[in-house]
Amino acid sequence: MVLRPARTSDVQAIKSLVAPLAERRILISKESVTYFEAIQEFWIAEVDGETVGCGALHVMWEDLAEIRTLATADSWRGKGVGRAIVEKLLTNGRTLGVNRVFCLTFEVDFFIRNGFTVMADQSPVDPDVYSELLRSADEGIAEFLDLARVKPNTLGNTRMICQL
Repeated sequence: MVLRPARTSDVQAIKSLVAPLAERRILISKESVTYFEAIQEFWIAEVDGETVGCGALHVMWEDLAEIRTLATADSWRGKGVGRAIVEKLLTNGRTLGVNRVFCLTFEVDFFIRNGFTVMADQSPVDPDVYSELLRSADEGIAEFLDLARVKPNTLGNTRMICQL
């Protein structure tokens, strides 16, 4: 398996990985433009040239980032693809100087095995950071802060966090 930064030519493969998970309401489907705008955040897992997984690390603040759009092809689940992508994203977080990485997930056991814990405090940022984050148009940040403009926890998943 090869892990590499995503390229613009990977957007269709990312959408194909996300589509079955979106149908099962595990992930939220996004428009192509959203993936293109965030392509530099994504990593791709390939086996023999086939895209078998993807994931993104979105920096939200000086010390906080989110793992987004973690998806593995059904035929590759349980074979270490997701773990490898999460490890790469956490390494990138450390390189960027991020101290905490959170995710919104249904795969609680998977993320526990990868060093995450369920968040007791749904918004672990101080009031000054909170007021700055309110200025962001990013819906992921709005969901993290549990703002009224988004449906609270739209998929019913669990907020988890990892201290780096």
